[in-house]
Parts: sequence; C-alpha cells; structure tokens
Amino acid sequence: MFQTEQYQLLDFGGGRKLERFGEILTDRPSPPAFGSAPRAPHRWREADLYFQTDEKEKSASSLGIRGSWRARTPKGTAFLESGGTVLHTSPDFALELKGSPFGHLGIFPEQSSNWDRLYGLCRRGAEMLSRPIRVLNLFAYTGGSSLACAAAGAEVTHVDAARNIVAQSRRNAELSGLNDASIRWIADDAVKYVRREEKREKVYEGIVLDPPAYGHGARGEVWRLTRDLPKLLSLLSRILAPEFHFILLTCHSPGFDASRLSGILSGLQTRPARKIESGAMEIIAATGAKLPAGYFALLSSPR
Repeated sequence: MFQTEQYQLLDFGGGRKLERFGEILTDRPSPPAFGSAPRAPHRWREADLYFQTDEKEKSASSLGIRGSWRARTPKGTAFLESGGTVLHTSPDFALELKGSPFGHLGIFPEQSSNWDRLYGLCRRGAEMLSRPIRVLNLFAYTGGSSLACAAAGAEVTHVDAARNIVAQSRRNAELSGLNDASIRWIADDAVKYVRREEKREKVYEGIVLDPPAYGHGARGEVWRLTRDLPKLLSLLSRILAPEFHFILLTCHSPGFDASRLSGILSGLQTRPARKIESGAMEIIAATGAKLPAGYFALLSSPR
C-alpha cells in the first residue's frame, strides 16, 4: 500500500480531485467526483499543478479528457521540467510521476491493494509450483502490476500498445532496482499478442488485465470494451496453464461493476474450482469521503 507520506487524496468534488504525491499537490479531473462538492475548498489553492482541460480536444477526441498541465507554484514548475518519483512500499518499487495530456500521472493509487494481492499470489503460486509462476499483464500501462509480480519473483510478460508507455514502464523497473528481473517488455495489440501466444503454445499461471473503454493498438487496431472483452477472454482461456493460479480483471468503465466482472470471470471456471472475489476500488480522502475508482474481480486458486 502507499504510505501516507507517499500519497494522499486530500479532497474531491465538482468533477476534480486534489491529491498529494510526495511533496507535489495536484488538481486534476475525476469523472466520479461529479455530483459531490469539495469538503475542504481552502486546500485547493495550495495545488502545485493544475490540469487544464481543452474543451475542443475533449469534444473531438474519442479518448475523452485531454488538455495540459499548468504549474501554479515554483515547485510545480520544477516538477514539469524534471519529473519525480513516488515509492510504493509494500512491496517496494518505484513509479515515476509524469504528466500526460489525458490528465494521468503514471500512477494509479486505486490499484495499490491489487498490487499487494498480486505480490502475495505470485509468492504463493511459486510455493505451490516450486518455481516462479508465469504472468501475462495486458493493457499494462506504466507497470505497477508488472513490478508487483516481478518483485515477488514471477516471470512477467508486460504488454501495452503504446511504445512510449512501455519505455516509461522500463524506466520504472530501473528505478525499482528490477531492471534484471524476468520481465519481457512488449509493445503490441493485446488481442493480436494473445493469438500469437496461442500459436506458440505458451501458457500462463497468472493473468492481469485492466482494459480501457476505448483504445488503439500498436498498428491502429481499434479496441472497444463491450465488443472486444468477451473475445479476449475466450482467447485467454486457451493460454491458461492447467494449474493456473489467478486472473485479475479491473475496469473503470460505466456498466462494468463488481457483479458484471465476476460474471465474466465465472465463465473461465475450471476444475478444481477457483474462488471469485470482487469489489469496488475506492480511495478514502483526508476528509473521510470515499471516491469511487472502478471495480475488480479476482479468480484464484483456493488456499
């Protein structure tokens, strides 16, 4: 989990959230924060960085929010010029804080509990198999899940369609002291890569996927969650090792709640039966309010 000196959600409301990453305070869009009002409005003036949404780009872009980061303090200016890092402490790895034109910073605090789960699952899987387990991480983005698995000794295949994001993930591995870990870095379309893995007769004991609502593959392939997720899950069923250990599915898209994600994974049940746990991903603010941040479902071997 992130320790309080590394990350804290300070407040949210009006479609935005105020966060602290190390010593940097950021004010950026958060669709789940619509419908509520900030509880600590005086704190927002302290933000070092502000994400300014470009309404023209937003209306024209199928990716939704788009804009640019603006510095409000000298500390914010220094950050935009040099970047920074935030340490995740359980397990210990580092993620580089880096602004994107979509309002992201390369770090997803709501996944922190899942990183802890993955670390434990990979350690337990290795004990059961008497060897490192093989994990496939699809839509892997900046690599938090990949690093959690690698820190536990797993052999990881990290797949993301964007080459620059894969490069950022490799940078995170270097910052974490995991540059010599068993991680294969792949810039490719998720569906096409899984098809090739099936032809190569590769199998995995662990699978992690955090698919977006909409996206593009490495060669312009179009991904639509409602259309393509069932197809991808069908393909994944063919590269699961007989003794597969877990599948973790997370989603931030409307209509894909914990119940729906559990139902999706239940179609992959095999013998011996695996258990399914699911729930909401949320972040508790310093004000005590809870910010919804998607859902997860985990299909795993019984203890």
